[in-house]
Amino acid sequence: MTPEQVKQSFRQRGITFSQWARENGYTQQAVYRVLNGFDKAHYGKAHDIAVKLGLKKPADQLAA
Repeated sequence: MTPEQVKQSFRQRGITFSQWARENGYTQQAVYRVLNGFDKAHYGKAHDIAVKLGLKKPADQLAA
């Protein structure tokens, strides 16, 4: 999924990124940074956010 596809999906479902961030234990700023490409999400919380949003595969599926 691309960031634009994630954004469209959120709009279609009527949820905000702030709401999603709170429900998943992340800050709004961290989610926006991943979605807008300011954080490349190679590791840490940013990577976790990208995986949960469907932007990246979980680490255990990368070698497959």
